[in-house]
Order: sequence, then structure tokens, then C-alpha cells
Amino acid sequence: MPRTPRPDSASAAPPRPGNLPHEVNRFLGRVAELAALQEALTAARLVTVTGAGGVGKSRFAAHAAALIPRELCADGVWRAELAAVRRPELVEYALAEALGLTDHTTRSSREVLLDHLAERSLVLILDGFEHLVDACALLVRDLLRAAPGLRVIAAGRRPLALDGERLLPLAPLPVEGAAELFADRAAALLPGFRLDDGNRSDVLEVCRRLDCLPLAVELAVGRLRALSPAQLAERLDDRFRLLTGGGRDALPRHQTLRTAIGWSHELCTTPERLLWARLSVFAGSFDLEAAEYICSGDGLHADALLDVLQELIAQSVVSREEAPAGVRYRMLDTVRAYGAEWLDSVGDTERMRRRHRDWYMGLATWCELDWFSPRQGEVAARIDGELPNLRAAMEFCLNEPGETHLGQYLAGTLWFYWAGCGHLAEGRHWLEHSIELDAAGGGRPESAYLDSRLKALWVLGYVAILQGDTVPALAALQECRDEAERTGNTTAIAYAVHRTGCLALVTDDMSRAELLLRESLTRYREIGELNSNVLMGQVELAMALAFRGELGQAVALCEDVRQVCEDHGERWTRAYALYVLAYARWTEGEPAAARRLLEECLTIDHEFRDLLGTVLAVELLALVTVAEGDAAEAAVLQGAAGRMWSSVGLRLFGSGHYNVPHEVCEARAREALGDARFEELTRAGGLLGHDETVARALGGGSPKVTVPAPRPARALAPEKREPAASPTANGGETTG
Repeated sequence: MPRTPRPDSASAAPPRPGNLPHEVNRFLGRVAELAALQEALTAARLVTVTGAGGVGKSRFAAHAAALIPRELCADGVWRAELAAVRRPELVEYALAEALGLTDHTTRSSREVLLDHLAERSLVLILDGFEHLVDACALLVRDLLRAAPGLRVIAAGRRPLALDGERLLPLAPLPVEGAAELFADRAAALLPGFRLDDGNRSDVLEVCRRLDCLPLAVELAVGRLRALSPAQLAERLDDRFRLLTGGGRDALPRHQTLRTAIGWSHELCTTPERLLWARLSVFAGSFDLEAAEYICSGDGLHADALLDVLQELIAQSVVSREEAPAGVRYRMLDTVRAYGAEWLDSVGDTERMRRRHRDWYMGLATWCELDWFSPRQGEVAARIDGELPNLRAAMEFCLNEPGETHLGQYLAGTLWFYWAGCGHLAEGRHWLEHSIELDAAGGGRPESAYLDSRLKALWVLGYVAILQGDTVPALAALQECRDEAERTGNTTAIAYAVHRTGCLALVTDDMSRAELLLRESLTRYREIGELNSNVLMGQVELAMALAFRGELGQAVALCEDVRQVCEDHGERWTRAYALYVLAYARWTEGEPAAARRLLEECLTIDHEFRDLLGTVLAVELLALVTVAEGDAAEAAVLQGAAGRMWSSVGLRLFGSGHYNVPHEVCEARAREALGDARFEELTRAGGLLGHDETVARALGGGSPKVTVPAPRPARALAPEKREPAASPTANGGETTG
């Protein structure tokens, strides 16, 4: 009997989705508060955990969320860290990034979030929002109204002040709980350490003096490498007298935290204080190479920086974490803010921010070059990890008089990330902002300044095509070409011609597409350009030829691309070449060969979070599946693809050529299943999430139902129709 496709066909429940980090040490205490949060979340959909800096809000919220019953968050628990987000308009991008969302349409990130969350049941943690409270409050209000299955845990120093908000003030630990925390962390630092009659009174005294704030306690524990608990208590007592003149009972909690951090700062050596201050220029996490370049010099030798950093880690000023791109380091926001004040007080903030900007400009340049190499996956992971720092670098450029062109350079250089890794909306934000500021400033010199603008323009055109926004795309590309021709910039001309040809391709003007794409490839050869963009132009030309029935030429072009990609280790463009080859194999009546090509294509697209490539592969796999005899599975895949198109744009770009395989698949599946069964299965496919769809599509299919075989050896052509008078309102790049 044919199987009945089910989105939840696994026999065992999969792990709950989400992005909560694994806890690296024990969570202690807070039993009553954990119960209170659980109770609050059953009665309200927004709970805000408030408290002083250092009281443990972030750790508490994450730990509590991990304990929430699955029935309240079937779609997982997700945390968005907002401490490193500096601009209100970037809050939506940060949430979309935390949820792993990609979207190729012109919808705002808010619309994407609303659509994604509308029918889901999940818990969202907003961590460190207090400097963006107005933007966060408005966004949370809209999300809660549109998504009845959403629950929000906000962790910050003040409420969001929204209707229905439940507040959970988090107080410092009780003194015995703080002492337990002290002992636990001390035992990790000094094996064999335990509370006993010889040190209990000193440990309790240290905890009391620090108002039992977890961060302050952990900072104090970091000093046990050199001091005993008695010495800690003695020195802390002296520090309090020095900073407050006695009267510790009147010390507010936030001042207690500041004093604890200041005390830890005073105990640092001069190089440690210097590094602490300089590390404050990083947004989010950072790696050793960046720290060595940005923070060394003027009293801190590069060769000694690692040793100094290790001391800051030992003192709990800096934490170490594992990431997909390797070992990284991070400072708590409160600790970073303290260092930033010291950096500002010595007048070194602007210099360090320039060094920070210069490092990340160099990183972006290297990553663009390395994208065309076997390290594409590493490059994508690296940019993922560095995105907060790249944002900070672009913001610095765009806020500094006379440096807008450097912001344009950064935004344009990151084209491969915006286009290849599912960040079109944010890329367009930075590109448009940098171009608008540049136009408003006026009076810029030519040469390098204009080169940066021209690159930003063609990348903006590329991104707009991928979003299906053809009118702004054409305007940006035309401006780029006009300025490039005026100044003789042959590279910018080639890219503008290429992307204009791509625009013709997705709007069904195959003759113009072939003409422009051939011209661009000739121009690329003349200037010696070879990279992923150049190969993508060759794939796009192959697609135009395939649509016109010239399969032999199309296959030859893509086999050449495939070979060049293998020679250079390039995988992203290779996936699109495989898609065209699969289209040709299916057209020639070879569904098994087409499936093999498409499965490799889909695996690569999914790895890079390339939503357009993914949905194109799923659509064609549905057609292959019905050709193999499994009409039911083909219907499920079509339903899943339909849901994905809502995040890409107009289904199949509104293109008659791209739509023919979809129509053929639907017709054959309906004939085999009947209309009612087909609709039922497409609805089931529409319930599949992105990862589930990819997993299902890669599961393969075998003949289950007898259906008519495809007609071999003939290129598909769209039904005759009048040519469009203007480009379609939506579209996207077929191959990249």
C-alpha cells in the first residue's frame, strides 16, 4: 500500500528545537523563583525578569525556559541576545537571526517575524533589551497580538510596560545560596575546595559585602588563585572603605556591583586593565586574532596578549566559548560597559574603534576572496559569528564624517553573505543606507570613493532582484552602469550588465537575458575576473538556453562550471549548476539521474541557508518524485514548497518558464490521486517546517503509484502568452 505522508512520521519525538546554549556549570538555587516563572507563564504570555546588573537575569531566564513543558513550546525555545545591538531598527534583524529565519522578499523583518510566529507555539527570550526598550516593546506587542502561541520572557533592568506583562523581580541570592555558589565555582577553580569551619565565616562575609550578587561573587572567586577567602574578605573590606568612606549598609545594589567590578579592576595588573578597556570595543564575541590586532601596542605587546587574556579569563572578566568558527571570547555587558568607561576616560575610544573597523574591513575583504575556495562553509560560519562586530564597524563608518565610502565598501564586500546565506533584508538595509548618506553628503572625490559606491549599487541591484523588487533593482543597476561608463570602470560595467541580464531572465525575456549574460561573460574574460559571480552568470546563461530548448549548450556550460567549482572547491555556485543539470536530465527522461543531482544541490543550499536555491530544488524534486511513481509524496513536497515560497516571493517568480514543471507535476499528481486526496496531501506538506522539508526531500522516493511517464528528450516550454510590458512586480534570481 502507498504510504501516507505525515509531517510527524518519526516514531520518537525529536529534540525540542531552539538555540539555548548548553549550561557549562551548575545552576544553583532560585527554586522559588523558577516555580514563580513557570506559574506566571501559564497565566500570561509576557513575563519580564527584572533586576540589577549582575543579579543573574540572563542565566535564570535561559535555565527557566529550558524547563518549560513541551506542550507550551512545541516549536522550541529561542533566545535573542540584544546587548550588542546598538540601533533600534536592527532589533528585528537580530530576532530573525536568532530564530534562524531567511527571507528573499521585500517584506520587512517585522512582517517576516509575524508570519513565522503566527501559527507556532514557542518561547522567545529577549535578553539585555533595556537600551532598546521602546523598539522592543513595540515589536513584542505586535508579535504577541499576531501569534497566540508565542510566549516571551524578557530579561532586563526595567519592564517593557505592556498590557498583560507579568513582572518577576529577581533579587540577589540569599547569603547561604551565594555561599553555595561561591563554593561550587571555587571547587571548579581549586579542586578539593569546600566550605568548612575554617573558611565559612570569611566566605559568608565576602558574599554579604557583595550583596550576594552572582556576578560579583563569581568575580571574587576568580581571585582565589592568589588569595584565600580570608584575604578576599580583608581586601574587599578595605576597598569598600576606600570607595564609600564606610557605611556599606547604605550602598545600593548597582553601586555594589560597580564596586565589585571596580575592585576586581583595581586588583588587575596594568596590562590586564589596559586589555579589559580595549576589549570593550567588541560587540558580542571575538576571537584571539582580532584581539591581538586591535588591542595590542602602546603598552601591550602582541606576544604577551594571550597571557594577559588568560588572566582575565581566570578572573571571570572574560569568558571562553566554543563556536562553529572556533574558540571565541566574550565579556558580560556590565563588565564591557565598565571597560568602555575606562577607555573613554583615557581618550582612546575613537582610535580603538578605528582599529576595530579596520580589522573587520580586512576580514570582510579576506572572506570575499576566500568565498571562492574550499573554505566557503568556514567563511559563512565566520561571518555568522562576526555579524555583531561587522554591524558595529559599518555603523562607525556611516556615523563618521567623510567615511561613508568605507561603509559602502563593507556592505558591498559582504554580497556573498547577504545573497548566499539568507540575509537579504539586512544587506539591503546597509546598502541603501550607505548610498543615501553618500548622496546626501555630496562632494566626494572620485577613484576609490566612487568604486565603493559602484559596487554598493550593483550589489543593491542583485539583492533587490533576489527579493523580487525589480524596479529598484533596475534603477540601481542603470545608475551603476551609467557612472561606470562615465568613469571607465570596466569591472563595475561587467557586473551591472550581468545583473541586468539576470533581471531579464526572471522576467521571461530570454533573448535579452542571453544577450546581456553573454556580454557580461565576455567582459569578465577581458578583465580576468573569475569568482562565484562569474560562474553564476554562466549558470544563468545555461538556464536561459535550457528554457529555449537548447539543452546541449546548457549542459555543456554547467558541466564546465561544475569542473571549475571542483577545481576551486566552490560549492554554492555548484549547487545551481547541479539544478540546471537536473532540469536537463529530467527533461531528457532520466529521473533517477535528476534526483541524484538534486539531492546534492539541496544539501548544499540548505547548508548555506540559501532559501531560493532550496525551494527551487524541492519544486524540481517533486516533479522527479511523481515521475518515479510516488504521486502522494510529490503532493507533499509541492505543499511544502508552497509554504517556503511565502518567504521567497512570488511563486516561481511569476515566470511562465519556471512554472511549467510545477504545473506538470500538479497535473500528474492530481490525475493519480484525485483532487481531494491531492489537496489533503499538499495541506499536510504545508505544515512542514524548513528543516523538516529538506529532511523529507532528501529521504528519496520509490514508485508507489502508477502514473504516466514523462515525455523524454524535449525541453519544456511555457504556454504562449503576450510578453510582459514591464518586469514582473516580484521575482528572484534563478541561480543565486
